[in-house]
Order: sequence, then structure tokens, then C-alpha cells
Amino acid sequence: MDAIDAFFHATLTIGDQSLLWREIVGNGFGLASALGGMRRKVWAWPVGIAGNLVLFTVFMGSWFGDTGRADMLGQAGRQVMFLVVSVYGWVQWRRTRRADLEVRADGKVPASGGAAVHPQWATWPQRLGIVVVMVGGTLLLTPLFRALGSYEPVWSDAWIFMGSLVATYGMAKGWVEFWLVWVAVDVVGVPLLWSADYFATALMYVFYGAFTLVGFFVWWRIHRREQDRTEVPTAT
Repeated sequence: MDAIDAFFHATLTIGDQSLLWREIVGNGFGLASALGGMRRKVWAWPVGIAGNLVLFTVFMGSWFGDTGRADMLGQAGRQVMFLVVSVYGWVQWRRTRRADLEVRADGKVPASGGAAVHPQWATWPQRLGIVVVMVGGTLLLTPLFRALGSYEPVWSDAWIFMGSLVATYGMAKGWVEFWLVWVAVDVVGVPLLWSADYFATALMYVFYGAFTLVGFFVWWRIHRREQDRTEVPTAT
């Protein structure tokens, strides 16, 4: 128990700012999960779940003896949402990888190497659904988060929550566009978290923004490569 208590209260001092090691570690798990997602590795999901558990204790600091900063209900709520959606994504990716690794009749492993997901573009109806869910969900959650005492501007917290939900679901489905949804989350998240003194997470969001753009182009190239591989030449 002493080790757990020490971890909960450990801080890193940089200049006149003190950062919770829990916040740094939780975001480190999140970064590792994003890297695993870009590489289409199943372990990205359990690693992300570990980070979600740690970050929940950060954003609901008042529950764990930290009264120096405002609780971020949207940020804490999205960690819970991540847990639920990540289980779905974990199951989906494991199923895809298992199917790809089934030995063929000729005894060879598929050329994909047993990838956990095959990137694909969302359809136009699905893209419209992404926009409707993000905007509509933000409008619906804003008054709820405000009534619960979330940090202002509350719409930003609601936007981050809804964007995270859509992006995580999109990752589970293998939509290339999910990386761009993360960019939209990061653009709003950086100023919100910085203003609330969550400096480690705000800085990590800046890095995430650049990382997710790279991930978008990586998945786009993978999709094109897999499309070219499956195309059958027509007879002339």
C-alpha cells in the first residue's frame, strides 16, 4: 500500500510547475497504444486500457486527495468510455488476426502476416454519421456536463468526449478517417487542458496531433497497398 500511495502522490517539478507522475505515466501508456494502433497490433488495446485506468484517477483528482485542480468530468468520463469501447476493439482485432493467421491449404501464412485490422475508408453515410454524432453529442452533453460542474468552456470537454468515442470506435472498425477525428480532438484539447493546469496532458496532445497525422498517412498507404494486392489483372 505504501508503494501505491507513493505513486499516487509522486510529482515531477519543472521550474515552478509540478506534474503528477500518474499523469505522465498514463499519457505514456496512451502514446504506446497509439503507436501499437498505427502498427495494427492487438496489444494496443490492453495497453490503452491500462493508461485509461491511470488517467481516470488524474482527472477525478478530488476522489484521490488532489484538490489543487478542477475535476475534468468529460476527460474522466472518456476514460470509462475508452474501457468499454476498447474491449470491443480488442475482440474485433483479435478475431481479424486469428482469421488471417489460419494456415492455408498450401501450408503458408497469409501475406498480411496476420494483421489485426485492414484499413478501409468509411462510406459517405458513415462519414455523415461521424459528423452528426460528434456535433449532436456535443450539443447534448454540454448542458449535462455543465450541470455536473465540468470545467469551462464545457462544450470543449463534451467535444473531446464525443470525438474520443467516435475515434476509438473508428479504430476498432478500421476506418482510415479515425486518425483525422483524433486531430479534431487534439485541436480543442490542447488549450482546454492547458488552461486547467493539466500541462503534461496538454503537451502530450500537441504530440498526438502530429502523430495522428502520420498515422493517417500510414493507414492510407496500407489501404492502397492491400487494394493493389487484391486486384486481379484483367485479361487482354
